[in-house]
Amino acid sequence: MTATAERGMSAPPEVVFSTATDPDRIDAWLPEPLRVDGAAPTRRYDHELRARWDGPDGAAELEVTPGDAGGARVRLELPAGSAAGLADESLANLEREVAENLTAG
Repeated sequence: MTATAERGMSAPPEVVFSTATDPDRIDAWLPEPLRVDGAAPTRRYDHELRARWDGPDGAAELEVTPGDAGGARVRLELPAGSAAGLADESLANLEREVAENLTAG
């Protein structure tokens, strides 16, 4: 069984997806076993705002969809055996990165 978390974010879906798949930001939010020195996603589907990272212990899948009031709804699925709460913690870290990305300009 996989570890899954969902949350809403106040940024537009494209901004969330761009931040999540930015090699310079991946290490700040993607769990250690799935990242390889900021490597880009193994598979990226820009038209669907979906990405996948393959790691030695399984794969992580991210999907970003439109949410309320112009925001985004983000779903993260981590490999079976991932620590409880890791998917939710990862999305909290991503949300922090998105906020920094929006204010960095």
